Amino acid sequence: MQLSTPMQTAPDIVLEDLSLDFAGQPLFADLTLTLAGGRTTCILGPSGCGKSTLLKLMAGSPNLDFKGRIRFEPTTDSTVAWMSQNDLLLPWFTLLDNVLLGARLRGELSHEKRAKALALIREAGLTGYEDKLPTALSGGMRQRGALLRTLMEERPVILMDEPFSALDALTRVRLQNLAARLTVGATVVLVTHDPMEALRLGHTIVVLGGAPVRVLEIIEPAALPPREAGNPEVTALYASLLKRLMNGEAA
Repeated sequence: MQLSTPMQTAPDIVLEDLSLDFAGQPLFADLTLTLAGGRTTCILGPSGCGKSTLLKLMAGSPNLDFKGRIRFEPTTDSTVAWMSQNDLLLPWFTLLDNVLLGARLRGELSHEKRAKALALIREAGLTGYEDKLPTALSGGMRQRGALLRTLMEERPVILMDEPFSALDALTRVRLQNLAARLTVGATVVLVTHDPMEALRLGHTIVVLGGAPVRVLEIIEPAALPPREAGNPEVTALYASLLKRLMNGEAA
């Protein structure tokens, strides 16, 4: 199973001359970047470098006063889908009801929506937990539920703000693989501070750093994601990225 959104409808995200001040200091100054449609772009950088702020700008946050322009090409009328580090499942809803939350809020519940939600739950290995409340689920199960709720929206643009960082290593890899499989064809932007996560999941890795923030490097590994951690190219790139981050070149 994958998203039903055809790759040709997933837009590029174009950032033009973005400037934004934070606490009286320039965070972005004339930042220009194009993120390819129908692919996963991982934005990598140390904590505090503006990754999450950039994602919020792409999401159209009304609380950020910036200069410049952000546009989708081709233009889409659909809102973006968002997934954060916290699962944010409603504690009084079952897993199935949480996955169907968007459809419920829009008054679009139907047999077809329910069937799709159950299929996604099965794909995520959560069969038998459909009627369980979040308190009866492990952290990894809840995060899978949050991922499925995001995918149920079938948006051509999916923004993910460190969605796997709070998980244990094994659960993280499983959810990374699931996300890579189920988001084929969408424009995905995933923010992370983990070089290995970026190298496993990104068609493109954008490395941010500096003050004001600038693009330090753009990497496009040859193999398609999700890549194995032991892939020789991944191993070599990981060492290079880790050295850059540790040396403060992306600080």
